[in-house]
Amino acid sequence: MDPVGFETHDHAHCMASALAKAEEECAEKGLQLTPVRRRVLEILLEQHRALGAYDVLEHLRAEKLGSQPPVAYRALDFLVSHGFAHRIERLNAFIACSHPGERHAPCFLICRECSAVVEAPGRQAAQALREAAAQLGFGVERVAIEAEGLCPACGPAA
Repeated sequence: MDPVGFETHDHAHCMASALAKAEEECAEKGLQLTPVRRRVLEILLEQHRALGAYDVLEHLRAEKLGSQPPVAYRALDFLVSHGFAHRIERLNAFIACSHPGERHAPCFLICRECSAVVEAPGRQAAQALREAAAQLGFGVERVAIEAEGLCPACGPAA
C-alpha cells in the first residue's frame, strides 16, 4: 500500500481502474484517447499530486512525446473537459480525478505545508453551495471548491 493524499491505497489497482474507466468512457462517447492524452493521464495518476502543465511537459519531453507547451495543454484540456482530471485553480496545476466517470463538483483539500492535494469524498459542500445559490436565483454552472489547511502529516498531531 502506498500513501495517496491522506490515506494508503493499492496504487497499481488505482491506476489500472482509472485508465480502464477513461478507455471505457472514450469508447462509449467516441472520443480519442491518443497516446499523448493517455500518457498525460498516466503521469497524473503516477504522481498522485497536483502537477503544473510544465511539469507534465517535462515528462513528455523526456519520453520524446512532445516538447512544446501546446502538447501538454491540449492533453490536459481534453482530460479536464471530459472529467478525467481537474484543474486546481489555487495551484495552477492539475490532478487526476478520484471519481472518473461520475458527474460531480470537485472539492479539494490542499495542505499549505506539503502541497498534498486530495479530492474530498462526498458531495455535500457543492450541493449546499448550489442550494444556497438557487435560493438567490443564481444558476451555478460549475463548482470547484478548494480548502487550504494542514494535512494529517503536517498538522498539530504530526
